[in-house]
Amino acid sequence: MAQVAQAIKPRVGGQIWKRVKLLTESPVGMVGVFLVLFWVVVAILAPWLAPYDPNANDPSTVPDHIDPMMDPTPNSVYLLGTDNQGRDLLSRIIWGSRTVLVVAPTATICAYAVGCLLGLLAGYYRGWVDTLISRFSDIVLSFPAIVLYILIITRLGPSALNVIVAVIFIASPQIVRIVRGITMEQRELDYVTAAKMRGESSLYIMMVEILPNTRGPLIVDACLRMGYTTIQIGVLGFLGLGLPPPAPDWGGMIKDAYAMMSTAPHMSLFPAIAISSLVVGFSLLADGLREISLRD
Repeated sequence: MAQVAQAIKPRVGGQIWKRVKLLTESPVGMVGVFLVLFWVVVAILAPWLAPYDPNANDPSTVPDHIDPMMDPTPNSVYLLGTDNQGRDLLSRIIWGSRTVLVVAPTATICAYAVGCLLGLLAGYYRGWVDTLISRFSDIVLSFPAIVLYILIITRLGPSALNVIVAVIFIASPQIVRIVRGITMEQRELDYVTAAKMRGESSLYIMMVEILPNTRGPLIVDACLRMGYTTIQIGVLGFLGLGLPPPAPDWGGMIKDAYAMMSTAPHMSLFPAIAISSLVVGFSLLADGLREISLRD
């Protein structure tokens, strides 16, 4: 394992730096980077950027002529207005970014760890290993994703950890298919044969020789998948299966405002814009990475 880790580090570091330099040449990719970094900065600085406690709904903290329960529309005190419980919408959106930018990347990285490992094993060893892993992946993929999300979260209970578990279970089979297909192609090439002739272990060949050659499609897919995961987190929050209240949750904020959409559309509009902008950021970043992969 130590040999594998030492061999991976210089390759990964060099490839990451090279792609960062190429990404600056892609206008689409840079727009995506800006949108994603904007929300990352907002999430990091949430304690300083949020003007109010995201869960506070005490009218005594604002001027007498403004009651956030009676007048939820945007005003000079509440810049984006308030929700149906008189809580500051801007503060809840700012704090809600932390939830998304912790859960989505964590779930995606964990899903890739599982998916890459199983995909490498299936594509490299073939035989019964491939059959077992592929059939399990096919079973999971045969169900609609939203149905599985609802079943898992209903069974385990709504929480950030359980959302991550659900994403790993549902997304990893899709990653298995991608990695398996690439591995089956790469294992027949000369550089893998040369590694076998040098006496390298199967683990070394999979992790050091084959896995780095799957990086192009996987990096692009990872950005897109973080966008999909962001949408799923919003959908689960809208269905009441995200974070338990009163935690700020963009999808939950849209759900809470659903009954007042005709009289106070801002309650659902601003959280929806937040979700859309982050998803668009991940999508544009993926497009930028796809552009530079064609030059690589």
